[in-house]
Amino acid sequence: MTATNRIIRVIKGRRPKVVVIGGGTGLPVILKSLREQNADATAIVTVADDGGSSGVIRDYINVVPPGDIRNVLVALSDLPQLTLDIFQYRFKSHDAFFSGHAIGNLIIAALSEMESGIFDAVQRLSEMMAVDGHVYPAANVALTLNAAFQDGTQLAGESEITAARKQIKRVWVTKTDPDDQEEPTAVQEVVEAIMAADVVVLGPGSLFTSILPNLMIKNLGEAVKQTKAEIIYICNIMTQKGETERFTDANHVRVLNEHLGQHVVDTVLVNTGQVPANYLDHQKYDEILWPVEHDFDGLRQLGCRVISDNFLKLDNHGVFHNGQKVASEIMNLAFQVNTTKRGE
Repeated sequence: MTATNRIIRVIKGRRPKVVVIGGGTGLPVILKSLREQNADATAIVTVADDGGSSGVIRDYINVVPPGDIRNVLVALSDLPQLTLDIFQYRFKSHDAFFSGHAIGNLIIAALSEMESGIFDAVQRLSEMMAVDGHVYPAANVALTLNAAFQDGTQLAGESEITAARKQIKRVWVTKTDPDDQEEPTAVQEVVEAIMAADVVVLGPGSLFTSILPNLMIKNLGEAVKQTKAEIIYICNIMTQKGETERFTDANHVRVLNEHLGQHVVDTVLVNTGQVPANYLDHQKYDEILWPVEHDFDGLRQLGCRVISDNFLKLDNHGVFHNGQKVASEIMNLAFQVNTTKRGE
């Protein structure tokens, strides 16, 4: 969809500022729909992934894992589809190095070496890809996710944490480089985007491994707590192995608030669409368990406004959020809260 036929919506002569924080496959879906609805979108993307092509590249050349960043760039790009398809192409060769790698991941890794880090690399690539909006890595260096479990044990690394299938008590991030013991920080542009936003959206994405790794970066988390923006949480449709087994929607919000040390979530988007029995392909989506149970009383006790609707999209035996419907709710909230929170 081109700029000329997008839904044009403005707040006092400007586009609504929407910051989306997270990672994983759901983030690009929401961002693409927000772009089509004329949001001034900023994506703040996790840099703590250690799986797939991203993880292999990070192990080889010690750069921030590029997979989530690659998908977000494509979602916000105005380049022709063929060019984007090439950027997204994943090698099927049996070559020991290239097999399974996406071309875009290799380009991001190369630019990270050419520039002063992942942040400047992504800004350069955003210009090259005609990105409508902003794509900000949550930190300028690779981070490692750490978890403490309810049984008192600890593990490091996203893959290790989820594979343990234990109940997570809390998570935090450290710099992956063992020689750099300084506390991870977000660059100033990330903090400024959060402070200037009309709405800040958490998710959709894995609670402990896609959303919280960003919020555990101290100055980023502080910005989320201090901003005047409406904080919206897009609750997951399904629970996940090793993360949110047996979680209700209220459990998700409670964990977010506990990690940030105060009630931060203003509004929760909750799916009420029913997933058909035996629809989900559990072999293809092996981390997914069953639908998140609703606890509307619990959400209200946490001080949340609840927006519930059929946000469900079924595709190829997978369960996803309907990007257009979710983006419409986010845009409506941006307009509703603007006057009361900013006095404009």
